[in-house]
Amino acid sequence: MNDIIIVGGGLAGLVSSIGLAGQGLQVTLLEKKVYPFHRVCGEYVSNEVLPYLQAIGADPAPLQPAAISRFAVSSPAGNLLEAPLDLGGFGLSRYAFDHYIYQVAQHKGVSFKLQANVQQVSFANDTFRVQTAGGHTLQAPVVLGAYGKRANLDRQLNRSFFTARSPYIGVKYHLRLNHPKDLIALHNFKDGYAGISAVEDDRYCFCYLTTRQNLKQHGSIPAMERAVLYKNPHLKKVFEEAEFLYEQPEVINEISFATKTCIENHMLMCGDAAGMIAPLCGNGMAMAIHAGKIATEQVLHYFRNGRNRQELEQAYTLAWKQQFETRLRLGRTVQQLFGGVVLSELTIGALKHTPFLVQLLMRHTHGKPF
Repeated sequence: MNDIIIVGGGLAGLVSSIGLAGQGLQVTLLEKKVYPFHRVCGEYVSNEVLPYLQAIGADPAPLQPAAISRFAVSSPAGNLLEAPLDLGGFGLSRYAFDHYIYQVAQHKGVSFKLQANVQQVSFANDTFRVQTAGGHTLQAPVVLGAYGKRANLDRQLNRSFFTARSPYIGVKYHLRLNHPKDLIALHNFKDGYAGISAVEDDRYCFCYLTTRQNLKQHGSIPAMERAVLYKNPHLKKVFEEAEFLYEQPEVINEISFATKTCIENHMLMCGDAAGMIAPLCGNGMAMAIHAGKIATEQVLHYFRNGRNRQELEQAYTLAWKQQFETRLRLGRTVQQLFGGVVLSELTIGALKHTPFLVQLLMRHTHGKPF
């Protein structure tokens, strides 16, 4: 029997697998895809994560990420606000980053089962049973749920957010463009916003969030882009000047910012499975890595100190809330200030005259180095 089963091989799952296997525990990670693969993601990471990644042997420096030190946000009409990023960050595609950390985890002794679609997780007699679509059953005293924004497992767990349809969709491209490599820019448009920033290999990630209604109204993604996104002059320039490197964009539906719980049926939930920060705040990848660290610490304490499950769940819940609850709440509030044409214009105009407030918002949606 395993010590830990991790469901999902994104950043939270991979980072926690490295930390746990590095301490001699038997870790199996189940991922429904095969590395490397693309994800819909803004692909910007705050530098707060670097000390921990270096400590576990997963320093991203060999991948030559883009160094990002400036931030800009525009209103739908193109009114632009610029500010420095005090801590800074880096740009790295999930295609390269996840694959790299997967290789580090393999080296640390993590057992991987790829193309493993988890159908059910049950808990009885202080033991989890994890069943996959292929008919395999695994058992472990601890399971981490790190499978991202939304999965069929959420239905099986009867999670409240799953029954309410989310209005949001995400679209991502990689492209080449004459754009400052040290700048992450967020451009608003009617019922959505787009981010663009450099990643490795002289490429840029261009990712946007909008509503299903926007897409339904215009019939297709290209038609919606021409009718809606082009109205922001900064986005129009991207579409007219960039070389798009995908034949088709990556698209994801049902992106939910609803409140979630970090414990479900005794599973410890990590990353987006526990709560998703608004992409406008640009720090979901860093939060996932930090969640992996917190899960590692609490699970190690569980195994070393008498395997008290109630203590594990209470300690993990407290640590998770202390680290992320305020950031998620603020992120939801900030998101409400953008997307609407008039409110976005007013918000950008107000923030341009209150630079201290811009820095305050960034500090509260980003963590400190850990």
